[in-house]
Amino acid sequence: MSETSPRLRAELEGIPTYKPGRPAAAGGPVAYKLSSNENPYPPLPGVLETVTAAAGAFNRYPDMACTELMSELAERFAVPVSHVATGTGSVGVAQQLIQSTSGPGDEVIYAWRSFEAYPIITQISGATSVKVPLTPGDVHDLDAMADAITDRTRLIFVCNPNNPTGTVVRRAELERFLDRVPGDVLVVLDEAYKEFVRDIEVPDGVVLYRDRPNVCVLRTFSKAYGLAGLRVGFAIAHEPVAAALRKTAVPFGVSQLAQDAAVASLRAEDALLGRVGSLVSERTRVVDGLRGQGWTVPETQANFVWLRLGERTVDFAAVCERAGVVVRPFPGEGVRVTVGETEANDVFLKAAEVFRKEL
Repeated sequence: MSETSPRLRAELEGIPTYKPGRPAAAGGPVAYKLSSNENPYPPLPGVLETVTAAAGAFNRYPDMACTELMSELAERFAVPVSHVATGTGSVGVAQQLIQSTSGPGDEVIYAWRSFEAYPIITQISGATSVKVPLTPGDVHDLDAMADAITDRTRLIFVCNPNNPTGTVVRRAELERFLDRVPGDVLVVLDEAYKEFVRDIEVPDGVVLYRDRPNVCVLRTFSKAYGLAGLRVGFAIAHEPVAAALRKTAVPFGVSQLAQDAAVASLRAEDALLGRVGSLVSERTRVVDGLRGQGWTVPETQANFVWLRLGERTVDFAAVCERAGVVVRPFPGEGVRVTVGETEANDVFLKAAEVFRKEL
């Protein structure tokens, strides 16, 4: 038997591992999971029934073209169907975007810290990550990102609101940035948390895309719509980009259950808006509570809060876990805490208060 192994791509060496939020321990003291930015509510009215009905046919392949969902999205956002592409969550679509634009010798720019999948999917493609530090206020430094553009830049991610800090870039600064980006560089506005935004100065990426062929908007059904377990996201982009996304999509990647659930969720938007409103109210309560305890909390427009704790990050996460909530630590930097149900938020605020008194 040969002792040699199959030759694999060198780019795979040293790829960082995506670290999902830890679940609450079964049978343990932890009762609430605030580590994955999930929606704490069950499926929207009618969605579970739709999925249950679709489950009777999962011996069949799904509609590879996602015809009904594509049509529903095109109508919902008033865009041509040819400008829509779907994928396995917005992260799946993000990977397709890099596959479509970037390879060895190319550069992908994004803020850091930002969504932790960006360096992973960039390295998988063989492209080079260009990480631009956030400002001291944990906001995208768009001027520095524009300065980082070279003739090798192929794609730029702008996560708005930013994960994990919840901070945003506003219309004037984003438009000024877009004006500086060469037309042959794709700018991806990752708006996974768009439904939670209440700052009227934060632009809707779909509005910006309309007259900018190099702008693509990413959205997901995983967060506000509560379909994280079904893996369905989408992009809105001009025809050349959207067509490239359809070419790079995994065949039959979005299950029929996910497609039908997404359509039903879009049709239950009134109930969605009510739930999102409740979470935004809880977000305000959590932020006010933390600031009242003396914490410095960046303004967040997402469904989570960010505490920059540096070397105390892991200790803080441990205190929270002992109290009954799992949060998402980024060792040496800070913790991201999802806004969950009222009871979970109460437990978290109590744990934060206890930790604060120990400082």
